[in-house]
Amino acid sequence: MESMGKKKPRPRRSFTAEYKAEIVELCQRGDRTVGQIAKDFDLTETAVRAWVKQAELDAGSRDDGMTTTEREELAQLRRENRRLREDVEILKRATAFFVKETR
Repeated sequence: MESMGKKKPRPRRSFTAEYKAEIVELCQRGDRTVGQIAKDFDLTETAVRAWVKQAELDAGSRDDGMTTTEREELAQLRRENRRLREDVEILKRATAFFVKETR
């Protein structure tokens, strides 16, 4: 009775780009539904649908999201922005310190 209705969450897994591409290719063939492919390969349907969508964005057949290149660039720019904000904060503190020391 303790486990009624509650599933144990599956551990987070990672997949190679090649594996994802193979799954996407199977989905695009149209032999089986996304749900069937997900079940056959013990994947979540949501993940497979996301892989298919990303492949379509990268191929240019969709335009309702960012391509992989754009996502990578955005992540890199966010990291750089975070680092620059930290640098500015350090410089502000250093300036305040030196102003206090010179008085």
